[in-house]
Amino acid sequence: MTQRDYYEILGVEKSADDPALKTAYRKLALKYHPDRNSGDKDAEEKFKEAAEAYGVLSDPQKRAAYDRFGHQGLQGGAGGPSGFDPNAFADFSDILGDFFGFGDLFGQGRGRGRGGPARGEDVRYDLTVNLEDAIKGTAIEIQVPRLDPCSRCSGSGAEPNDGLVPCPVCRGRGEVIYQQSFLSIRRTCGQCGGRGQIIRRPCTQCKGEGHTRSERKLKLTVPAGVDSGTRLKLQGEGQPGQAGARPGDLYVVLRIKEHPVFERHESDLHCRLPINIAQAALGAEVMLSTFDGPQKVKVPEGTQPDSEIRLPRLGVPNLNGGGRGDLVVHVQVRTPSKLSREQRRAFEHLRDLLPEENEPEDKGLLDKFKELFT
Repeated sequence: MTQRDYYEILGVEKSADDPALKTAYRKLALKYHPDRNSGDKDAEEKFKEAAEAYGVLSDPQKRAAYDRFGHQGLQGGAGGPSGFDPNAFADFSDILGDFFGFGDLFGQGRGRGRGGPARGEDVRYDLTVNLEDAIKGTAIEIQVPRLDPCSRCSGSGAEPNDGLVPCPVCRGRGEVIYQQSFLSIRRTCGQCGGRGQIIRRPCTQCKGEGHTRSERKLKLTVPAGVDSGTRLKLQGEGQPGQAGARPGDLYVVLRIKEHPVFERHESDLHCRLPINIAQAALGAEVMLSTFDGPQKVKVPEGTQPDSEIRLPRLGVPNLNGGGRGDLVVHVQVRTPSKLSREQRRAFEHLRDLLPEENEPEDKGLLDKFKELFT
């Protein structure tokens, strides 16, 4: 290989950062790629030359050695002048993408590793809980259908001892080698999926599936403050992986059942409290049953229909901490539909004492806006 300056080969300054190096390398790789220059030895050498330069300058240790000592600092190291480093092509799926089919030939791309037994699938389980359990939290036992590794074949799908044979395509390596121009590229074997073995005799117990169907009882802790749509994760409780690979996860998706008295709005609870006209006019203390036990509600004198009374910190706890919401009591003033003779005389006397207030009121600006947009 040539001893030309690596920065000169890529056409960059010595201060070039990683993105600049990658851009320069991509430009040269696309220009001199053998598929674009079939039979052109000069283009092939320039392609190798650019790969060698990028392989050194993209590695912090090699670049530091090269900057200090030049080519001599790389003697005996991979990617140095002693020979061409095939690892320089490890970034092709990222740099060149699928332009020349490298995204497929290099498997699943950088950082994801080569093929092998697949991880188990995740499982969703829908669970309905009542409002009180959502507020206070609870422990629930659920019964989840799932697949378990076959006890006879341990998940391989083959008869023990002689059910598996080496894959005839990859000869047990789990990968095959493709030759593209002067490049030797490894790819996961499509016949065995990277296992290196295929089933000759399927397991008699699971019929070659590698798993059996069962139901498992699991204990689930529902934390205080959950809401409809909250997902609880149970790691490793999903479907089993292939040939001993790690299992998937179980996601429990919650739905909160409607309560006959209380309604939830984010972290606040709402309820209706019926009182009579006398209680509204004179004020009263009314006992209200809540999830925290009986609570005394003080109704102020002269309370109007649809008034709200807020009881602090009796709502729903924040799932991530930070206290609780409030209990909002909506006062409903009820007019009696039937009166006894004594009650009627009392109301007639009250009518004579109270001033008549039958003039229609002007609507406030807020009420007008509500009507306009309703």
